[in-house]
Amino acid sequence: MAQHSRDDEARRELADSVSTWHRSPSPAMIIGDRMDMRDSSEATAGTRDLSQGWTVSDGSHSVSLPIPGDVHSALLDAGLIADPYWRDTETSLDWIHESEWTATKHFDLAEIEGEHWTLSFDGIDCVADISLNGTLLGRVENRFLRHDFEVGHILTAGENCLEIHFRSSSAEAVRKAAASPYPVPYSTDNNRLPHYNFLRKPQCDAGWDWNIALSPLGLCGPVTLRRNQLARLDDVMVRQTHHNGGVTLEIDLHYTAFAAGTLATGALCDGQSASQTVQVWPGSGRTRLSLTLDKPQLWWPAGHGSQPLYDLELSLGEDTATRRIGMRTVELVTDADDIGSRFAFKVNGREIFMRGANWIPADALPARATPDAVRDRLTSAVEANMNMIRIWGGGQYEPDWFYELCSELGLMVWQDFMFACSLYPAHDHAWLDSVRREARQQIRRLSSHPCMALWCGDNEVIGALTWFEESRSNRDRYLAVYARLNAALEEAVAEDKPDIAFWPSSPSVGPLNFGDGWHDDSSGDMHFWDVWHSSKDFEHYSSVQPRFCSEFGFQSFPSNRVIESFTEDDDRNVSSRVMDVHQRNRGGNSRIVETLARYFRFPEKFEDMTWLSQVSQAMAMKTAIEFWRASKPRCMGTLYWQLNDTWPVASWASLEYGGGWKLTQYLARKFNAPVLVTAQPDVDTGEIVLWAINDTPDTVNLHVTACQVSLAGHITEAGVWACPCPTNGAVEIARIPLSALGDDEFLNFSWQSPDGAHIGENDYLPRRPKEYRFAEPDIHVEDDGDSITLTSDLPAFFVTLDHGGSDIWSDNGFTLLPGIPKLVHRSRARGGVHGDARIRHL
Repeated sequence: MAQHSRDDEARRELADSVSTWHRSPSPAMIIGDRMDMRDSSEATAGTRDLSQGWTVSDGSHSVSLPIPGDVHSALLDAGLIADPYWRDTETSLDWIHESEWTATKHFDLAEIEGEHWTLSFDGIDCVADISLNGTLLGRVENRFLRHDFEVGHILTAGENCLEIHFRSSSAEAVRKAAASPYPVPYSTDNNRLPHYNFLRKPQCDAGWDWNIALSPLGLCGPVTLRRNQLARLDDVMVRQTHHNGGVTLEIDLHYTAFAAGTLATGALCDGQSASQTVQVWPGSGRTRLSLTLDKPQLWWPAGHGSQPLYDLELSLGEDTATRRIGMRTVELVTDADDIGSRFAFKVNGREIFMRGANWIPADALPARATPDAVRDRLTSAVEANMNMIRIWGGGQYEPDWFYELCSELGLMVWQDFMFACSLYPAHDHAWLDSVRREARQQIRRLSSHPCMALWCGDNEVIGALTWFEESRSNRDRYLAVYARLNAALEEAVAEDKPDIAFWPSSPSVGPLNFGDGWHDDSSGDMHFWDVWHSSKDFEHYSSVQPRFCSEFGFQSFPSNRVIESFTEDDDRNVSSRVMDVHQRNRGGNSRIVETLARYFRFPEKFEDMTWLSQVSQAMAMKTAIEFWRASKPRCMGTLYWQLNDTWPVASWASLEYGGGWKLTQYLARKFNAPVLVTAQPDVDTGEIVLWAINDTPDTVNLHVTACQVSLAGHITEAGVWACPCPTNGAVEIARIPLSALGDDEFLNFSWQSPDGAHIGENDYLPRRPKEYRFAEPDIHVEDDGDSITLTSDLPAFFVTLDHGGSDIWSDNGFTLLPGIPKLVHRSRARGGVHGDARIRHL
């Protein structure tokens, strides 16, 4: 948001009163079509960036190491290893994570006298010894911490040598587990590499039921050398208080002082400023600034308003920092009701149904998770009408630019702390102290991002207490250790008081409740996995009505184009060894095929099987989400598993590896539409009930038309209705007797608001697709390059063009009605790589 004249005037005023004010440097990273701040937005006149010119070696191989970057990617770029994603290459590269590596950087300094120097690492993955000029600075063991070392007494004028000796994460995990006084079980179903629950690094690096097990090591963010006279700025904590249209910003500046003295501090935002001089003493400290903005524009999630962002400029001594902030309030509503307890998000006083998906790391090779690649995936989420993502606890806290992208796009973030599906060694005081520091750093770092909606203690760790023989036989011990970990996280949130809520675990019935969040749909958030893991029919989704479903999903194969990227011709069979390697959930390929056969006639070709698996996945998600949205306001959120993939694999993702849209992503754009009409069977009467759901801020008047369509191509009007759709719950539009439909007929219905802002179309098939006798339609195609018009003499279902292509189309996987032209255009170009030339349909 530009406020140049007001800010310039306030800056001049502040400069008069704070002699040590320094402007923050201009943004320096291009992301997409806008400028974004670097991940480390702190700066000082004496900062030296040491992120360039590194090499890494294990004694036999020596390559350059870009930062951020990882050893696997560096070796791959140098041509020293094969692509880890190709066929079954993975285990042949285990020597990389089993080896020890040394990263080296040489740099020169002209002078070092008279000031204090801090060497900072913004993420080291994972266990490493740090040395400067042959002097050991210390060992680091937490990937999620910023590490600061005071090095003024070690630096020399002239050449300096910085070394990071990476220990083998796999060997360290085994060593730590062997030293534990009692067993701490880990998820053997997910982790190919054992005991990674002892390490503070992404748990999915050891493998997951969708991830390759590479256990990458490297440097995750900038390396800087900072020079300060009296104190350095470490962390910034930002809180907001809203009152009568105004917003008061409360800013805590956390610092480390090297000597006693006085420091000037300042803050500037939207023309308003605050400053003070503070007395500091050696050690850690905190000072607080407050300033009030008069009626700033509010930040809203996508679909509910705009996303104005303001620059907050801060100073402490010669250090400066800039944060991009948005003004909003976020509340978690958990009031008791006659069902149990609610679980709903309220933003700026408005309850908003959260539609979205779970986010996992963007790539199993960290160097490939670039801002451009991530922006593409997050843009796809917004294009599919999502307004929230959940950053899952087995991955990582993302860099600052990730949250800036979410704030810019209007994507709210449910943020897990990084614990998932295993038990953890919280009996170890040193380990737990590291977790406390991790939590404090991350809470403060992310506090300024308006996209932040919730801090959650972990993913499925409460449930894990029942998964292992050790914890089942001695529940008291393991529950006590879990409570220690969870309390440490809750206390960290309570200490820093971010303006968002803490939720103990996901799923969870509620605070201090260690009940079954997988099957209790009366309170809290729910993970519902019975359809996939218990091989139940899609209709089983309607057996529960969760208050908020934060995980559920169904798998599919990637597109044929992606499959070709990691296979040879002989591998392209559902039961081949290579296809098994690229399926990480035990029995997953069989489950895809078996479930597919329940709903569709069995395909004859492999390439038809892969496409049909995506139809099956899309049907599963459509069945669940439309039913749960029709129960609004009982249910106030659906986050399916999962949005993205880390490598080419059969998985629950709606975006396949590389960011291409599976059919689920296309259907998500429809079943996540802000205004939706869905048909649901009444199990008591057998009638087909049309429900309208309105997630917009205002009541919408809809005109709804339903038609009976026969497989022979006849269309008969079944009814026309006009109705207002309020925002506070689903409304029933009409009931249609099932007997009104002939044996070869299905229901098609469309809706439109008077202003044309909300237009949609949907279908209801009373029986499973394989029970119908679909004739071969004659589909005529007119293609002018960027748009395609299709017409047909008979109805065609899940019509798919350019399957596996890189570009995004305005519609795909749609129903083509007889005699009614369908215009489809390219809505976003993503490289112009073509998928299947053939148009597919049932």
